[in-house]
Parts: sequence; structure tokens; C-alpha cells
Amino acid sequence: MAPDDIDQDQLAAEWAAALEDDKGGAEVDPFEAAMGAVAAGAGAGGGSDDALAEQWAAALAGEEETSVKREREQATLSAKSREATFKDLTQEAKAPRPETGRRDLDFILDIPLDVSAELGRTKLLINELLQLGQGSVIELNKLAGEPLEIYVNGKLVARGEAVVINEKFGVRLTDIISPIERVKQLG
Repeated sequence: MAPDDIDQDQLAAEWAAALEDDKGGAEVDPFEAAMGAVAAGAGAGGGSDDALAEQWAAALAGEEETSVKREREQATLSAKSREATFKDLTQEAKAPRPETGRRDLDFILDIPLDVSAELGRTKLLINELLQLGQGSVIELNKLAGEPLEIYVNGKLVARGEAVVINEKFGVRLTDIISPIERVKQLG
């Protein structure tokens, strides 16, 4: 056998192996397989220009075949897909709703909240706190006659004045804090 015949037989065997691998699920690029065969042939020290040209032609034909196959698959997938259609909900959104606002709030009406009224604040050292006894006076930061602050769950919501009702303290609300003022107090 001539050296050209050995290279052709080796190339045919590699192509057959590549096709077997392709059938097994692993996609083999024919161009890469041909390049491997060319490198193997060159490493074996043999091969003519005609054989090399045939190998290149086979590799390019395989690559073109793979490209056409992918284009066909893409065309098939495009044909199977369709554009999504959505219902226009504009009119439903603009339509008046039945008394859902009240019903939506009903489930939160039984949630307990912590409401407190603050007369004033001050800071003490531990030593000063330990020296307090019955009859001691603590000076607060508020002036007499200034409104008390009403907190709900630790957030200032209103101001008012102290009143006595049935021998218990109470607060008459004089000012409700606006949402803008609440945001300012957060910062």
C-alpha cells in the first residue's frame, strides 16, 4: 500500500468514529475532526497535496452541512412558536369597584397597637439614678403647657394635652402629624 492509501484509510476511520459519536448524542464538529485528521497525517510524516485538499473539502462540506441543519432546526422551531396574546385589562381597571375598600380593611381592625403619651424626656447618669429617692424631682426637657406627644408603636402620630377623666389621665388630641412630618422625623 502507498502512504496516500494509509492516510485515506486513517481519515475514513476517524470520520466513521466521529459519525458514531454524533449518533450517540455528542455533536462533533466535522471541521474539527478533519483538522485532527490532517494533524495526525502531518504528524505521521505522510500525505500529499491532493489528499490534503480532499480533507479540507470534506471538512468544509461537513461544516456547511451542519450549518444548514441548524438553520432548518431554527426554522422549524420558529414555525412552531406563536406570538403571545394578552387580554386588555384597561376597561376593567377603570371600572368602579364595589365596596372592596372597606372589606380589605376589615381583616386588620383587630390588630392590637401600643399607644403611649410622652410627657417629656431627660438623660441621667447612673450615679444620679442611684441617688433618686422618694420625693426626688426629675427635670424634663418640656416646658409646662407644651403638648404631650402620642406614639403608636413607637412612631409619633399626634400631639395633645393632658386631661383627667374619672380619676384617670387621658390625652385630648390637638394636632395630628401629617405624613410629610412623619417622614421628616425619620431622617
